[in-house]
Amino acid sequence: MAETVLEILATHRAGTATPSETITRSYARIRAHADPAIFISLRDEAEAVAEAKALEKSGNKNLPLYGVPFAVKDNIDVAGLPTTAACPAFSYKPGHDATAVARLRAAGAIVIGKTNLDQFATGLVGVRSPYGVPRNTFDPELVPGGSSSGSATSVAAGLVPFSLGTDTAGSGRVPAGFNNIVGLKPSLGLISTHGLVPACRTLDCISIFALTVDDAWHALSIAGAPDAADSYSRNRPLGHPGSMPPHVKLGVPIAGQRLFFGDKEYEVGYDAALQRLARLGCDIVEIDIEPFYETARLLYEGPWVAERAITAQKLLASDPDAIHPVTREITIGGLRPTAMDAFAAFYKLERLRRVSDYIFAHQIDALALPTAPTIYTVEQVLADPIELNSRLGTYTNFVNLLDLCGLALPASLTGRGLPFGVTLLGPGGGDARLAEIGRVFHADTQLPLGALKVPQPKLPALPAEAAEDEIAIAVVGAHLSGLPLNGELTSLGGRLLEATQTAPDYKLYALNGTAPAKPGLLRVGAGEGSSIGVEVWALPRAAFGVFIGGVVAPLSIGTVVLADGRGVKGFLVEAAGIGGARDITGFGGWRAYLAQEKAAE
Repeated sequence: MAETVLEILATHRAGTATPSETITRSYARIRAHADPAIFISLRDEAEAVAEAKALEKSGNKNLPLYGVPFAVKDNIDVAGLPTTAACPAFSYKPGHDATAVARLRAAGAIVIGKTNLDQFATGLVGVRSPYGVPRNTFDPELVPGGSSSGSATSVAAGLVPFSLGTDTAGSGRVPAGFNNIVGLKPSLGLISTHGLVPACRTLDCISIFALTVDDAWHALSIAGAPDAADSYSRNRPLGHPGSMPPHVKLGVPIAGQRLFFGDKEYEVGYDAALQRLARLGCDIVEIDIEPFYETARLLYEGPWVAERAITAQKLLASDPDAIHPVTREITIGGLRPTAMDAFAAFYKLERLRRVSDYIFAHQIDALALPTAPTIYTVEQVLADPIELNSRLGTYTNFVNLLDLCGLALPASLTGRGLPFGVTLLGPGGGDARLAEIGRVFHADTQLPLGALKVPQPKLPALPAEAAEDEIAIAVVGAHLSGLPLNGELTSLGGRLLEATQTAPDYKLYALNGTAPAKPGLLRVGAGEGSSIGVEVWALPRAAFGVFIGGVVAPLSIGTVVLADGRGVKGFLVEAAGIGGARDITGFGGWRAYLAQEKAAE
C-alpha cells in the first residue's frame, strides 16, 4: 500500500488508485486511529472527496501533488476553516489560504484538516492546548513534541503523507524526532509566512513533516518561492539535492559539551549516529559549540519574548484567563524588557552570528546534533512545564536566530523501542546540501516509516545530469567537497553530480600566493598530459553568473573535457599564470597532493 507522497503520486498516475480513494482512506485512518486531539478542525469528508473527484475529472495527472492529502498546523490559514492557534478566544475564519497552502493546493494537494499545537506555537512539548494532548505515536505516556504536535503525529500515524508545521525555536524538529519522521526546517524566507499567525515574526518559518527526505523536499520545491505579500520573504536559490558529497565536514560538540540530562539511551543513539555518518563518508569534526548554546539562551532572555507577546497582547489585556496558564506566564514576561534590553540583545546576537559564520566558513560544512537531548512523559512536563520544555530546546533554540536551515532525521530506536533522531544544520541557503546527506543517512538506518511498521521504499537514484535550469561546472581544487571554498557552491544551491576524471590532456599546478591554496588546471597537447580528478557540480542558472563573478586571474572559466569526451564548463588556468608554480600532475588530483603535503608536515 502506498504510504509516501511519491508512492501515492505513482499510484494515482498509473491508475492503480485514485485521489478520491486516497482521501477516503485518510478519513478512515483518522477514525480508526481515534485520537481526537490531533485535529482541531477537520474538513467535511464529502467536500474533500468531491474536490478529489473534480481533480480526477480534470485529467491533469501531471500536477506535482496530484490528489495527495495533507494537514496544516492550526496557526496557518486555510480558507473555510477557522484558525485558532489553539486559543478559542483568538479564533477567526480566514477568507484566503496562506501562500504556502495556496501553492500546495494549486499543485493538486488536498487539505484534510487543521492540526493541534502548543498554544500560539509557544512550546516544544505538545501539551499546552485546550484541545487536548495528541498521543505520541510510540508511547502515549510520552509527550508528542511541539509545538507542531498534531502535524507530526498525523504523519507518523499515516493519516496523511505530509503536513505543514511551523518552526521558531524547534517546533518543526522536536516532534519529528519524537515520532520517527522527517522534519524539514527551511532557510528563513524560503517559504512565505503570509497567512501565518506569528510567534516571533522575525524568526518564524513554515516547516514540513514527511515520512522521507525526498517527500519533504518535493513539498518544499512547491511551497518555497518568493512572495511579495511577505516582507520577510527572500529569493534564495533552492537548487536540487545531488549525490552525497564525500568528505563533508560535520561539526559535533566536544565530549564535555554533549548534553543528555542523564538519558543514556539518547547518548548511545547519538554516538551510533555519528559512527553511521562517518561510515557513509562524512568527516566528524569536534568543535566548541558554546557560542551556539549562548545564542540559544538569548531566545528567552531578550526581545524575542517581547515579540511573542505581540500576537496575544489584546487577549493579555482584555481576557488573560483565555490564554493557557503556561503560555500566559511566558508571554507576560515579554512585556518587561526595555528598548535598551532589546538593543543589547541585538548587539550580542550580531557578535554571535559572526562566530557562527566563521565556524561554517572555516571549520565545518554542517552541524550534526541530537534533535533533542531526551524525552519526558506528559506527567513530568505538566509537573515542571518550563524547565523541561527548555531542556528539549538545547539543540534547537539557536537555529533561527542564526539563520540556519535544518533537517531532523530518524536515526535509531532505543532499547525501549522509542525513536531517537539527529538534526543536520547548515547556513541559510544550504537546504539542498542537508537533503543530500539526510536522504542517504535515513535510508541507511533501514528504520520503518513513522509508526507504521512499514519499510522505507528503495532510495531512488538522482539524475546525474544538470537539469534545464542548471549549468554543469567542473571543479578541481578548493571548491571540491569538504575543501575551503565548497560552500561557495552549496550556498548558491549547487549539487554534486559526479566525481570523475578529465581527458588525458591536462597538467595540474600548485599556484603560488593564493589563500586558500589553489591549483591551476592547464590544457596541453594530446598525449602531453594526464587525467586529473575533478568533481562536476550543477549550479542553478540564476546563480551561475554570481559564482563565476568571483573568479580572478590567473584562473578563468572555460571548457573542460572529461574522460568520456563530454565538455563542461570548468576552472582553467592561464598559461601565463603558472610561472614558478609546482607541477603536481603526477598526483592525479588536488586531494592526493594535499594529503601528501599534510603527511610531510
